[in-house]
Amino acid sequence: MGRLKRIAVFCGSSPGADPAYVAAARSLAETFAARGIGLVYGGANVGLMGEIARRWRTARR
Repeated sequence: MGRLKRIAVFCGSSPGADPAYVAAARSLAETFAARGIGLVYGGANVGLMGEIARRWRTARR
């Protein structure tokens, strides 16, 4: 099997009831960026989806 190049993420358009959800989303995005994995997402810029996208873009620089 080849190297994972991109991964699709689908998650909530709200941050959720527990701050741990946002922390987990940020951690996931940082892990993807650190490993050179591209992110495919629905384009939303709110909630957990937006948080993953923002953190991924910032972390890959």
